Amino acid sequence: MPADGAEELPVGGQSVRSSEEAGNDRGAKGRRQVEGEREQPTETNTGASGQSPKQAGETPSQRDWVERCVWTERRLQRLAQSQEQTVWFSLWDKVWPAANLNQAVLEVILKRGSAGVDGQTTRQFSEQWTPEVQRLPTELRTGQYQPHPAKRVWIDKPGSTEQRPLGIPAVRDRVVQAALRHVLEPIFERDFAAHSYGFRPGKSAQQALERVENLLNDGHPWIVDADLKGYFDSIPQTRLMELVGRRIADGGVKDLRWQYLAAGVMESGKGWQPTGSGTPQGSVISPLLANLHLNPLDHEMARRGWSMVRYADDFIVLCRNREDAQRALEQIQDWVREAGLQLHPTKTRLVDASLPGGFDFLGYHFERYREGQGKKWPRKKSLQQLRDRIRAKTSRWRAGSMEAIIAELNPTLKGWYGYFRHSIPSTFQAVDGWVRRRLRSIQRCRWKRKGLSRGRENTEMTNQWFAERGLFSMALACAPKLQSHS
Repeated sequence: MPADGAEELPVGGQSVRSSEEAGNDRGAKGRRQVEGEREQPTETNTGASGQSPKQAGETPSQRDWVERCVWTERRLQRLAQSQEQTVWFSLWDKVWPAANLNQAVLEVILKRGSAGVDGQTTRQFSEQWTPEVQRLPTELRTGQYQPHPAKRVWIDKPGSTEQRPLGIPAVRDRVVQAALRHVLEPIFERDFAAHSYGFRPGKSAQQALERVENLLNDGHPWIVDADLKGYFDSIPQTRLMELVGRRIADGGVKDLRWQYLAAGVMESGKGWQPTGSGTPQGSVISPLLANLHLNPLDHEMARRGWSMVRYADDFIVLCRNREDAQRALEQIQDWVREAGLQLHPTKTRLVDASLPGGFDFLGYHFERYREGQGKKWPRKKSLQQLRDRIRAKTSRWRAGSMEAIIAELNPTLKGWYGYFRHSIPSTFQAVDGWVRRRLRSIQRCRWKRKGLSRGRENTEMTNQWFAERGLFSMALACAPKLQSHS
C-alpha cells in the first residue's frame, strides 16, 4: 500500500509538479502548511518490474548512518522497495521537526567552521539555540525562512598561484541545510554509482585509492586524467534542479533548494552578487548536489565498460591501452559539453602510468606500474602542505618546552602518515629527518649558537633523544609493515 512520501507516476508520464511550486523564491509563496508530522499515503513505484533495482552504490548499511528521527523503520522499508523512477512527495514536513534540527545543530557545532555574513559563530548559535529551536521550525513551516547570501572568501590552491572561491553560509543556514540533507541523502544514495567515493556515507578516499591501485596492477596503465574547470561554480542550476526533480516532487523542498541557489554571495569590497550558476563550495548540501550532477556521467561510463574512479569532481578513467583511453576521453568530452561544463584544457590529459612521470590522484603520485608492481608516494603539493603546517609550529623563536612542541606536532604527523602510509618507505625517512632538523634548529637557537646546524647537534640530539621525548616517527611506524612483506 502506498505510503511515506513517494508516488507512482504513469509509465512514460511527466513528473508531477506540486501546485505549491510557485517559483524560485518562496517568500510568502510556495509555502506548505503542515500541522505536525504525519504519515501520508503517497508512495508507489514506477516501472513494469515489481522488483527492487540493483543499487548502484551499496553502502555498508543505511541503518547505520541515516538519521532515524527522519527515516523510521517503515520509511527505510519503503526506501528499500523503491525503484529508479520512484518520485518522493511529502518530505517537507520531515525537514523542520525539532528532532531533525537538533541533530543538524549538533553536526554543525561539532564541525565548527567560520561565521557567515551575519557574523554569528557556531558557539554563539549554540548559546542561542533555545529561542532558535522555537523560531526556526516556525519560519520553515510557514514559508518565512529566508537564507542569507553565502560569504565568499578566496583561498589559495596548494602549490599554485591560483585561488578558488568558498561560499560560507550563515550558521543557521548550515543547520537547515544539514536537516535537508538528512531527508534527501538516503534517497539519492540509492542511485549513486559504486565507483563514486567522495562525500558519501561508508565511502572514503582510501577506498578510491585502493581501487585505482587494483586496476593499475590488473593491467590498466593508461589513464584519462580529467580536470573539470571550476566545477562547483559552473554547475548549471536548471539542469541540477531537473535532476533533483526526477526523484523529489515536494514543492517545499524544491523551493528551499532554489532559495539557496538564488541567495547569491556577499564578498568584501564587492557587496552582494548573484550566482547564476553553481552551488557554493563550502555549503553543507553542495557535495550531495555535486555528486548528483555527475551521477549520470558515472553510469554512462559504466554502461560503456570503462573503469572510472571518482571522488567529488576529481576523477580518472583507467584503460588497458592508449586507443581505449582516447575513446573514453572523447566520450567524456561529449558528455561534459552537453552537461554545460568544461574540461580544463591543459590539465586534462592521457598518461601512461607504466612509465616515469605518472599521474597524481587524491594526494598521491603513481608511476611505473608494470607486471603488477608500481610505486606511489605523496605528490609534491601534499609534501608542501605538510611542510607548511610544520613550519608554522616550529619557528626557531617559539616558546614552550621541546616536549610541548613535539606534543603539538604529533597529531599532524600521525594524521598525515595515516593517509600516506602506503607510500614507498623512503618518503617517511625523508620527512622524519626534515622534522628533526626543524626541532634541532629550535634547540640550537635556545643554546645561542650561531650559524648553521652542524653534526654536533646530531650527536647531541639523536633520533633516540627525540624518541624519548615522544616524537612520532613515520619510518618506525612503517617498519612493521616492511617486515611483514619481507
